[in-house]
Amino acid sequence: MGILVLSFLALGACGMNLLPSKDTWYMQHYIIMQDFERAAYKELTVEGREEFQILFWKFRRPESKREFLKRIAFAANAFKRENFRQPWNTDRARIYLLNGSPAAVDYRQTDNWAMKVREGGGGVTGIAAERDKEDIQARTAEVWTYQYEKQMIYYAFSFSKPNKWKLSQGDFAGNRFLGEFEQQSRERTYGITDIDQYTKELENLKEIK
Repeated sequence: MGILVLSFLALGACGMNLLPSKDTWYMQHYIIMQDFERAAYKELTVEGREEFQILFWKFRRPESKREFLKRIAFAANAFKRENFRQPWNTDRARIYLLNGSPAAVDYRQTDNWAMKVREGGGGVTGIAAERDKEDIQARTAEVWTYQYEKQMIYYAFSFSKPNKWKLSQGDFAGNRFLGEFEQQSRERTYGITDIDQYTKELENLKEIK
């Protein structure tokens, strides 16, 4: 795994740009939204966006919102060293909000690789223990591993001074399924309950001035 990660990171970091900081709701929900929802939201007035935010969760299961709020709470504590005011506005936080806790976390600390495997089911157990007091300066790379059907999906983060972790891209075989995996995460965890009625009500929001 260490060799793979080193070659992965050698391709260079290309972390997500920070999202606009004035719309906190959009920042927090952007990663779990469907493409058509992002497009619709951007076209709305301030009043229309407020109604959108209500509809967004109205057409999702109550347990979906509970899971999202749990992940937001975890991100607020776990990634605050990167962005104290908006910890969810970081690469690692966005991946966590979408996919939840990884099956395993590999990280490089000084010259050694170590792995932490998730214990138990979903939730935050996989990375909770080390996040709150992590020594961000001691690590140079970190890889999160997820299972997708028979494939392994990898997210690699490289350290950027003074305290940022940037999502990197590479050529892992399983990552050709990355888009499908992320769409599955959106649908399984945050699936829309009545897409026809939902899109109809979103269309009506365009009339709000």
